[in-house]
Amino acid sequence: MQQVVDERKMMGDFILTGSAQLELVSSITQSLAGRVGRIELLPLSESELIQANKLPNSLAEMLFQGSYPAIYDREISTNDWYTNYVATYLERDVRQLIAVRDLVQFQRFVKMCAARSGQLLNLASLGADCGISAVTAREWLTVLEACYLVTRIMPYHENFGKRLVKTPKLYFLDVGLMTWLLGITEPQSLETHAMRGAIFETYIVSELVKQRYNQGQANNLYFWRDNVGHEVDIVYETAQGLQAIEIKSGSTFAPDWPIAINKWCRLAGEKALSPVIIYGGNENYERENYKVTSWKNI
Repeated sequence: MQQVVDERKMMGDFILTGSAQLELVSSITQSLAGRVGRIELLPLSESELIQANKLPNSLAEMLFQGSYPAIYDREISTNDWYTNYVATYLERDVRQLIAVRDLVQFQRFVKMCAARSGQLLNLASLGADCGISAVTAREWLTVLEACYLVTRIMPYHENFGKRLVKTPKLYFLDVGLMTWLLGITEPQSLETHAMRGAIFETYIVSELVKQRYNQGQANNLYFWRDNVGHEVDIVYETAQGLQAIEIKSGSTFAPDWPIAINKWCRLAGEKALSPVIIYGGNENYERENYKVTSWKNI
């Protein structure tokens, strides 16, 4: 292929696709460096589902189904599809990449990652809960990241006069896979589920990551949290300043929602842009110095 590319000098002559990064596949010895343009494609974005007229009617259905194309391409049970996806991809292909001998242990690890989506990542605690060392947990997590199953959001580096948490947060990149791993079998359960907040936050963060990848940008999202627990879910830098996003799963506005972002704005000062609250309702409006945006209009 390298010879053909060098001889023909045609851009876009070949499309190479795969579910894992090429660096993980040891049998590939030629990277085609300088000859390829790499595009990272996650499951369907919300805007793609809207354009295809496939966006689920309710938030609970969206969180339950997730965004893998096959679920929207054919008449298939969501539970059946995820059951087979996990069995063939996670438990066979991904597991072979790291030569895991104990399947049960690896299954527990993946499910424990799902249970920690949206939380600060503690590798020692995660490994202990799965019966493995922190080093092994780090190795397994790196492979899950390389296969686009999870991502880490790093803490924002500027402290604005406060001591900061320096631990990253873990997120699944498809909320449907996360809910399946949590044992949720019907969308109605998500209305009152104990992890509804973390599940919704995972969905919004994954959508923001997709936006960047689909524009050919790096994942430059951060979160901000100080040592006393004040936290802003997402912060990212723009040419105009710092954009803060707070994520709330509730369907109606609550007076305490802006507390964190108001503190953030006071600390960030002139660098702070008008913050945004993304919530589980259907209306879009502005309040004081921030915008409230529906999950349908990310």
